[in-house]
Amino acid sequence: MKTLRKIRDYLCYCGISKDEYNAVKKDAYVSNFRVWRILHILISVVFAVLFFNSLFDDLLRTNELLYFAFLIYTLISSVFFFIMREDSLIAQFWIYLSISLLLLFGCFLTKNNLDHPSTTFIVLLLISPMFMIDKPFFMGIELAVASAIYLTWMHAIKDPLIWKMDLINVLTFAASAFFIHIILNSIRIREFVLTRKINMQKDIDDLTGLKNKGAVTREINSYLADPEKSKGILFILDIDRFKVINDTYGHDVGDDVIQKLGEYLNGYFSSDEIVGRFGGDEFIFFKKGTDDEELAVKIAEDIVSEIPQHILLPDGRHRAGASIGIAMYRGDEKNYSELFKKADLALYDVKLKRVEHYKLYKEN
Repeated sequence: MKTLRKIRDYLCYCGISKDEYNAVKKDAYVSNFRVWRILHILISVVFAVLFFNSLFDDLLRTNELLYFAFLIYTLISSVFFFIMREDSLIAQFWIYLSISLLLLFGCFLTKNNLDHPSTTFIVLLLISPMFMIDKPFFMGIELAVASAIYLTWMHAIKDPLIWKMDLINVLTFAASAFFIHIILNSIRIREFVLTRKINMQKDIDDLTGLKNKGAVTREINSYLADPEKSKGILFILDIDRFKVINDTYGHDVGDDVIQKLGEYLNGYFSSDEIVGRFGGDEFIFFKKGTDDEELAVKIAEDIVSEIPQHILLPDGRHRAGASIGIAMYRGDEKNYSELFKKADLALYDVKLKRVEHYKLYKEN
């Protein structure tokens, strides 16, 4: 059973778990996109050279229309690869289409030279999968279908002896290409997993496990830069009298308060929201897709009322509290710092007046 699961993981998830694969597959899509964008340009150059040489060379003239057709396709593909999104599924399908057409090109070349075993088709069969990172299962289907089409087609038009040589070569190299594809995919996908883990460690606050200042800033800036997103709520929270807590109970207790607050905030917000520790006793959370002031107030009220219930200080009589500044995002701010200043001013006002534990920033 364990062996079967291992085989399944290699065929479907490049040798890693399903969750790990799903976490990095967009990185693989982007890598495929960039590689095949360059390859389409290079292939179009190759077909351009072949086509123009076919105009003057009798040996190449028999394939003149074939070179021209593939030149047009690769030129169109090159243009589309500068228009499509890098992580687009359409781009992945397009890559498979290009691989299929390249293998079909090998079939056409063999058709024009029936007296010899295929070389171009075999080379393309072996090389094409090396430039694609995806579930090996899909590439296995691609290679099997291409091989079946080639062998069926050539069986009808080639000498039986030469066809038998093709049969042996195609089966051998298709199997080799498939296993090479599995090995290369496994190596490359593990690199993405490792890179992702390193990036996550770099972006995580050690004490709370939340995002750190750099990660929060980057993600909010990315959200604000998206023209399709024009609503959000930024909250800045800091712990009331945190210096007194440190001075009275010690820094270990202060760290424990920060850690428990991080756990609470991580549980309160969904995984789609941006939640992080800005530094010291200051936390930031950003709710996406809404500018509902009533919702913002309710969230602030929930948090300031629930924190004392979750964080009890060592003497058992005192509890930690928090203050919150709130700023609404309605598409006006160009970057995170502009929005942060508004929430920070609201927080400062809360600290100054000490009437409410939260405040919504309002323009004067």
